[in-house]
Amino acid sequence: MKIYQTDNVKNLVLLGNSGSGKTSIAEAMLFNGGVIDRIGTVEAGNTVSDYNKIEQETESSIYSTVLFTEYLDNKINMIDAPGADDFVGKAYTAINPSNVALMIINAQNGVEVGTEIHARALEQYAKPMVFVVNQLDHDKANFERTLENLKESFGSKVAQVQYPLNAGEDFNGIIDVITMKYYKYPVNGGAPEIIDIPAEEKDKALALHQELIEKAAENDDSLMELFFENDGLSEDEMRSGITAGLVHRDLYPVFCTSAKKNIGVRRLMEFIVKVVPRPNECNKREDTEGNIIPIDAKQPCSIFVFKTSVEDHVGEVNFFKVITGEINEGDDLINQRTQNKERLTQLFVVAGKKKEKVSKLVAGDIGAAVKLKSTRTSDTLNANGHSVQYNPVLGPTPRHRSAIRALAEADDEKLGEALNRMHEIDPSIVIEYSKELKQIIVHGQGERHFKILEWHLKNEFKLETEFYEPKIPYRETITKIAQANYKHKKQSGGSGQFGEVYMIIEPYQDGMEDPTMYKINGKEIKVSVKNKEEHDLPWGGKIVFISSIVGGSIDARFMPAILKGIMEKMEEGPLTGSYARDIRVVVYDGKMHAVDSNEISFKLAGRHAFSDAFKNAGPRVLEPIYNVEVLVPSDYMGDVMSDLQGRRAIVQGMSSEKGLEKISAKVPLAEMNKYSTSLSSISQGRAMFQMKFSEYGQVPSDLQKELLKSYQEESEE
Repeated sequence: MKIYQTDNVKNLVLLGNSGSGKTSIAEAMLFNGGVIDRIGTVEAGNTVSDYNKIEQETESSIYSTVLFTEYLDNKINMIDAPGADDFVGKAYTAINPSNVALMIINAQNGVEVGTEIHARALEQYAKPMVFVVNQLDHDKANFERTLENLKESFGSKVAQVQYPLNAGEDFNGIIDVITMKYYKYPVNGGAPEIIDIPAEEKDKALALHQELIEKAAENDDSLMELFFENDGLSEDEMRSGITAGLVHRDLYPVFCTSAKKNIGVRRLMEFIVKVVPRPNECNKREDTEGNIIPIDAKQPCSIFVFKTSVEDHVGEVNFFKVITGEINEGDDLINQRTQNKERLTQLFVVAGKKKEKVSKLVAGDIGAAVKLKSTRTSDTLNANGHSVQYNPVLGPTPRHRSAIRALAEADDEKLGEALNRMHEIDPSIVIEYSKELKQIIVHGQGERHFKILEWHLKNEFKLETEFYEPKIPYRETITKIAQANYKHKKQSGGSGQFGEVYMIIEPYQDGMEDPTMYKINGKEIKVSVKNKEEHDLPWGGKIVFISSIVGGSIDARFMPAILKGIMEKMEEGPLTGSYARDIRVVVYDGKMHAVDSNEISFKLAGRHAFSDAFKNAGPRVLEPIYNVEVLVPSDYMGDVMSDLQGRRAIVQGMSSEKGLEKISAKVPLAEMNKYSTSLSSISQGRAMFQMKFSEYGQVPSDLQKELLKSYQEESEE
């Protein structure tokens, strides 16, 4: 295969809701570029993108697939991203190395939730976007309504480049207002006849042409001057303005296609080659030091690994983008994370499972390597003597959690290794080994996401596993002041154990003044702060430990032991065994023995005194509360609201956003189990949500009683 220079490379990501036709668009582009000799279909299970067995079984994209095609002496790299909400992490992976997104829109449905999900991800990466209205050959296609949806959702940046003639089953023509030509297609699609625009469409086309010229001129001061001088722009000048608009995300061109019939796809590819920004024109890479690194073939070589996969008969495949310099077959590079040397014995360009060897890749291009020793997703590999580390692949916030265990105890260690490996392959799977809950917790995007993980564990790692409902990481705290004292005394021949501690505990809030006196049960207790320690707890919240000992009733050397005993009890709270937090402890009196007192004595005395005081201090169980944001079509708003209210949600607000209704609420984590599945069922898959930890809040009294009862029963068992 020929070596392409930076100026002749285009990097695209194909995004959109499930069923919009991303994979079909990719097939048509591969066919037009001569990579394949026939267009496959999702239904037949013979597309280049969906080559994994599980994708063929489900007739949907699950993984992001790297592809390439060649057109008009340019190489077009494409990454076909899955559209399902559960696999949005793969979309982030696909967006990372791309320069421009083709956002595929189903002409029957217009803007869908998946459109909004992917548009948000593009906004995070500041990537340009081109809308492709697909499936215009469907009998329910409605271009005008879809265009209206796009403008409602994305505003005046939406720029109509084309419009269809005879949308529906007889779709056979496209009016292009850049070239001002009519593309007339045969009944079954294919190569068009390019002719003059029919007289009855001339006025509409001219009006759209003028509108596009004005939008293009707005993005470049010199073009604006030409526009006013000449009362218009040439076709090349218009293209230049559109490119500038794309780079700054000020222009979202709209194209028309029927991918299955290959209608409009060649014209789209021509636009990609002639107008879409090159790798060195936008989306410059940032390193971990905040430096902007331009795509430049003249600099020392550095590559960024954006995806890792494991393939049958091949093993591990690392997909990368060349950021700077050139990379040659056989080059040795240094992994910036491990400082290990990696030899790239073979270089490939990839179209699905098809791999074509190349001798060299230049800055801006995308390729793959196999059998690298210790390289994984988000690693940077540099030429010897060059040192740069690029920022890792972004990912969505997890919103679904499950506990997991191996069915065979002997497989526990193997399961841990497999889960870590799966995280390296799919960073949107986050693994947590919870000492607090004594469970392995998997965080991800939804139940389908976990079904795919389970499939990998079974088929690739030969592990039988069980996913089950995880425990909730409750917290314990107190609501009022309490006092307690405890004497630990033990005599068993020789030196014994003796320690007595008097303490006061109270709820702690940042900014509290140091105490001077407490009144407990009608008795005043004066305190004087001799020493104060403030500790941020690993599980959140604080403990403030004050020594108010006067007269040497407890030697200062025993105070750390008392604090240690308190901390041990805070790690296993008195109510439910959950972590305790936000407490101030004042040790104001005690006794010791000249011979029998030691650290263990005061640790135990401190532990028991704290436990006794805690139970009398209005103890409360706290639960994690999450900010939940739901985007839903208005038709399903009532049902979604009812479901949230049944989950103890407190609705914070409602608004409209890009054609969808947005509900903001605070919801206890305990009520969010399997919410992704419920929401999909309620909205027929047309709603999405995000969740992010907000705070800990008190659980209702009846629930606290249930939790205490359950903990007591478990303890007795």
